[in-house]
Amino acid sequence: MGSFEAPRPERALPSDERPFDYTPVSLNELPETPTRDRNIAATAWDEAPAVLLRLGENLRGNPEAAFKRRIFGWLLWRAGPTRGPCRYLALNPADLTDSYLFELGNEQSEGGKGPDGEWHDRFRAWKEALRDAPRA
Repeated sequence: MGSFEAPRPERALPSDERPFDYTPVSLNELPETPTRDRNIAATAWDEAPAVLLRLGENLRGNPEAAFKRRIFGWLLWRAGPTRGPCRYLALNPADLTDSYLFELGNEQSEGGKGPDGEWHDRFRAWKEALRDAPRA
């Protein structure tokens, strides 16, 4: 008798290698968890505020913002490569004027203010501030 090997699941593409998806998407269609096969482009979101559309300004490479996930209710977007220089933006889905920015890989101003009003120079601490101030 021969042995049977179950097919291995396909590996997710690294975030920086995922193609951009420009298919129009609404707020309710933005997923809870990260997409593993594509990046949802900020320009595809029908409610994208100007702060999001400008997120990648002055970044090298592909400055387009991509949706990453919902994190503690916040909508998390990133412009730039994973390891930086890049910018993350957390948007409150109930009030798109309520947002927080974190810069990674910018030696002059790395970090960002969180919803706790504190400046965080570590990305993990910034995400913990989002956790401690959950949104819709």
